Amino acid sequence: MNNKAIISVKNINKSYDAGINKLHVLKGIEFSVRQGEMVSIMGASGSGKSTLLNILGILDNYDSGEYHLNEVLMQNLSEKKAAYYRNQFIGFVFQSFNLISFKNAMENVALPLYYQKVGRRQRNKLALEYLDRMGLKDWANHMPNELSGGQKQRIAIARAMISKPKVILADEPTGALDSKTSQEVMDIFDDINNQGVTLIIVTHEHDIAMRTRRIVRLRDGVIEQDYIPQN
Repeated sequence: MNNKAIISVKNINKSYDAGINKLHVLKGIEFSVRQGEMVSIMGASGSGKSTLLNILGILDNYDSGEYHLNEVLMQNLSEKKAAYYRNQFIGFVFQSFNLISFKNAMENVALPLYYQKVGRRQRNKLALEYLDRMGLKDWANHMPNELSGGQKQRIAIARAMISKPKVILADEPTGALDSKTSQEVMDIFDDINNQGVTLIIVTHEHDIAMRTRRIVRLRDGVIEQDYIPQN
């Protein structure tokens, strides 16, 4: 792991309109993540963790402060520019898998390469390689409704990895899985992290957070704790 900050947020504030009042969700958030770190973000429902993840993933804007991704300021970006930085740097893994129901496992994994204008034959070849890494090559032609939760999440991770992101943002990636499958998914994340990929995992599960190298705990829109777990 090097000392360069791949992600740096300074005094980030974010509010949403809630009828007459404004809901102040993030209140001066400040932290950085070095290239190769594996960090979990914890906090009760409403603490601001998903909002923060959406900002880091350039899926949502912030009101004030600064967010640098790979030392580039992410602010007031056009949708085209935001999509460019997402494609270049970020892979996403979601609790609900977000697989496309009418595409098979291989086609789901290959999807990011379609948006990068990679030819069909090449993207399917690469998708099979990533499925093979996840132990799912034999399931390449299966539709999502024919797969278990653990298989779906491994396909979602393969899809996140295929564009070789610098950072993976995972929002409750084990939330829909049983405890054994959850630990298997964390084993995969460990392997990915050992390849130098930065991981930021939003979770409410203590045992999942303890598998990461650092825990950032949010409470009411501020960082309450930022510490290294003692296993």
